[in-house]
Amino acid sequence: MPLAEGVSFDLTVIWAFIIAFSVLVYVVLDGFDLGLGMLFALEPKRRDRDVMMNSVAPVWDGNETWLVMGGGGLFAAFPLAYALILPAIYAPIIAMLLALVFRGVAFEFRWRTERFKPLWDVAFIGGSALAALSQGVALGAILQGIEIDEAARAYSGGWWDWLTPFSLTVGLAVMVGYMLLGACWLVLKTSGDLQNRMRRWAMLFAPLTVGFIAIISLWTPFLQEGYYARWFSGWGWGLAAVVAALTAAAFFGLITRLRMAAAETSPFLLALLLFTLCFGGLGVSMFPYIVPTEVTIWEAAAPEASQVFMLIGAGILIPVILAYTAFAYWVFRGKIDPDKGYH
Repeated sequence: MPLAEGVSFDLTVIWAFIIAFSVLVYVVLDGFDLGLGMLFALEPKRRDRDVMMNSVAPVWDGNETWLVMGGGGLFAAFPLAYALILPAIYAPIIAMLLALVFRGVAFEFRWRTERFKPLWDVAFIGGSALAALSQGVALGAILQGIEIDEAARAYSGGWWDWLTPFSLTVGLAVMVGYMLLGACWLVLKTSGDLQNRMRRWAMLFAPLTVGFIAIISLWTPFLQEGYYARWFSGWGWGLAAVVAALTAAAFFGLITRLRMAAAETSPFLLALLLFTLCFGGLGVSMFPYIVPTEVTIWEAAAPEASQVFMLIGAGILIPVILAYTAFAYWVFRGKIDPDKGYH
């Protein structure tokens, strides 16, 4: 779209970055939230569980805003990609949405009952685990490729195509990574014995997360010819080396900071950096395809007039959402008081 003589920008690329940004923000914000839910299973004491839940009580229900932003943006800006991708991953997406709903109900109801609190704790753990697993499986299913009828431009695969060893491996990786984020978040927000245990859990989940990153990184290039060419030809070698070096540096920095009792904020930031590097590597692997390696972002894009109209709305809404999200985290900064509950 021309701005002035000799100056132009690509609306399609801008929308691709908007959707990618929305998904990344959702992953880092809801990731530690879901990870905290799974950590419930490792912390059976009721008082500790109350403190853990209180650490996210003021902010947890705003995280799905970014999920809606990413999904809605995909439907509006890339309707063809939406029509091709969703039928291929209906099962994990439906499972994720049901898990998020059930988890939200459990979050509220466990504070309203004494008799059934253990039941709602199980629901909270199960909903968190299923949502995380489903997100990873959906990602793995997209990465491994989607069967498309070129003539009809429609999904032509089967109902169970999403269920493969690769997609399940990615699902487990996301679960472990989210538990790392959750443990680092609780290192930041708690104190005493609970914080010390969270440091130990983070020390366990950090190498597991990096191990999964290595396995998936080595596996992915052999799924699609385009992936292999991107990473192992020309400048791809150098980029792969840089990403690997940054990931290793973030990992060793995380382990070092977790061993330091005074370090509380930096472990969480370094865990977020690990996720951001993985997300960046994913973007490099896929770009410019939105349906690997079948449909590019330009082939799937909505008409320019639609993109312009939506960009105006996004330009207003995204800063507002970022502002109130930042404000919420700022207002509820600091340690959690174990003697105060969620109401």
